[in-house]
Amino acid sequence: MALELMAPAGSFESVVAAVRAGADAIYFGAGDFNARRGAKNLSADELPEALRYCRLRDVKTYVTVNTLLTDRELPGAAELIRTLNAAGASAVIVQDLGVLRLVKALAPDLPVHASTQMTVHNLAGALACKQLGFSRVVLSRELPLDQIRFITQRCGVETEVFCHGALCMCYSGQCYLSAVIGGRSGNRGLCAQPCRLAYGFDGGKPQEYLSLKDLSLATHLQELEEAGVACVKIEGRMKRPEYTALVTSIYKKAIQTGAAPSPEELQQLQQVFSRSGFTDGYFTGRTGPQMFGTRSEADARAARPLYAQARKIYEGDREAPCIPVDLSFTALRGQPMTLAARDKDGFSYETEAPAAEEARTRATTQAEVAQNLSKTGGTVFFARRVDVALDEGLRIPAASVNAMRRQCLDGITSQRRLAPKRREGEWQPGPRRLEPTAPPGRIYQVQRVEQLSAALLVTRPEYIYLPLDQCAAHLDRCAALEQAGIRVGAVLPRILFDSQWPEALEQLEACKKAGITAAVCTNLGQAHLLEQVGMELRGDFGLNVMNSQCLKELKALGLQSATASFEMTFPQIRDLSKALELEAIVYGRLPLMIFENCAIRRGAGHCACRQGPHFLSDKTGRQFPLMAELHCRNTLYNSEPLSLSDKGKDYAHIGLRWARLLFTIEDAEECAAVARRYDQGTALPGKITRGLYYRGVQ
Repeated sequence: MALELMAPAGSFESVVAAVRAGADAIYFGAGDFNARRGAKNLSADELPEALRYCRLRDVKTYVTVNTLLTDRELPGAAELIRTLNAAGASAVIVQDLGVLRLVKALAPDLPVHASTQMTVHNLAGALACKQLGFSRVVLSRELPLDQIRFITQRCGVETEVFCHGALCMCYSGQCYLSAVIGGRSGNRGLCAQPCRLAYGFDGGKPQEYLSLKDLSLATHLQELEEAGVACVKIEGRMKRPEYTALVTSIYKKAIQTGAAPSPEELQQLQQVFSRSGFTDGYFTGRTGPQMFGTRSEADARAARPLYAQARKIYEGDREAPCIPVDLSFTALRGQPMTLAARDKDGFSYETEAPAAEEARTRATTQAEVAQNLSKTGGTVFFARRVDVALDEGLRIPAASVNAMRRQCLDGITSQRRLAPKRREGEWQPGPRRLEPTAPPGRIYQVQRVEQLSAALLVTRPEYIYLPLDQCAAHLDRCAALEQAGIRVGAVLPRILFDSQWPEALEQLEACKKAGITAAVCTNLGQAHLLEQVGMELRGDFGLNVMNSQCLKELKALGLQSATASFEMTFPQIRDLSKALELEAIVYGRLPLMIFENCAIRRGAGHCACRQGPHFLSDKTGRQFPLMAELHCRNTLYNSEPLSLSDKGKDYAHIGLRWARLLFTIEDAEECAAVARRYDQGTALPGKITRGLYYRGVQ
């Protein structure tokens, strides 16, 4: 089966541009619940017409409802889902598990695709999505071909891969940089793209350390098809219709011919939009400094001459016919003339006209009738097969044949534009669950065992969270904590490719034998894979919990607790119905981004992960710690620590079971000092932030 080509549509004009350029599917946003809220998107009036326009032309319509929503926003999302279901959208693209729950309840026949914002990057993640009811998974952009192939051939659901357009430095769905430093959340569709700015590495000259070139897999389409990928997707809902038309037309030709674009076409792709060219580094496994680039004025100038050329692809009244139709005409002496039409999808229509008259001079031939029936210009149809049966000696007016043809094609047009009949369900938020009324217990998360001093532990936390590899390397210490009544949670890495899972599972098994009974899951795949291992599964911040319905879905996956998103406010956390015991991060440098492309190596020019500390500094002088992770990944942390040591009353009675203190670059003495401040309820000295718990995000 040929690759499906999906094109972006940020406006109705872009819808037309994508369809006329040959897209098999389009994706677009409607309303405020999509990850490109800054795009024009489709209005309430344009939405149903866009769906009808695409259905007529056999183009699928995927609508993005892929932002994180609060409980108060869910009723509005429910109305949008009802509208999309009734209007006949082909599928919705979803990030929030709470929104998934709405779709399953309100529109059980409406397919749901897992957004790339869900950070699905391994087989376990794809299998979790299948278990949850997704019919397609949009894989993370960071995956190499072998990982894409491995997932696709084993997951049992369709996979979709971005083939062209912008690349974020951070894994989609795991970036909080824009939210934390500017209040504009990428998870809610309003990313301000601070990653495109210049930063200094370890105090050096500012450079674009976080700005990647655009992605282009135009020369790898056959490999993706052979890997079993169902759909390739062009990024660009914020871009012009001309961009959509040109890029779509070039990719469509490459898919149809099985040949890579020509050098001229590759140049056009670069000219219409790029950031100093393109990269395929993640796909080929060749990451490094060659993947970085920025949008320059020269890049913008190169695009302008192409716009007029691109507009020719989609402007004008006439379009290339795309729907084959079979026509069967019959004219028998003394009987009404009939015409039956049937298109490739089984839509059919029949009409008749008065019986043909006897010819006075020359009789009409079968060829003449067939020629008139084949004149489908001005419609989306072309005659694939024409059958004509008529008695000899009859005169058949061309006007009658033309009128019958128009009636049949109009009839099929009306049928094709109709929305499919689907079931409609009901959704209720459900009764509010009872929640803790006592102040929350304490969790300490550290990066290194060395941070666990006696002075810290004397403050009696209920849990210690420790990275899995640290737990495995210090089993005796962890066992001693468990015996002392302090439970240990082994924190799994947020990103693990399938080839990296065996080592993690071996470490986890060793931890379990040593008496560690809790695993902290940082993505859906871990919850799915570990459901049967017999450990307590605790959900980390990377699961992006922002509403009560999401908590219910996580509970169904086997989690026993979850962490509230630090993009929420305290009142929003208070309003959650706690289907799971809930924790929140109340201290620490918040993790802002996680990188597959090592920023430390890029900054230092060589592998310097063990030579820290490292940091990136912005133009104001703020220093953002950059810490090495397993497998040469990095996490970027906020420049100031979140501190609520003097604000305990504000979160003491909002239904939290635990409050987590997240220690990163602090030494053991500093960790203990912070814990004492929280015990005393006094403010921390130095520069701090209150995070987003009071101001929230857009």
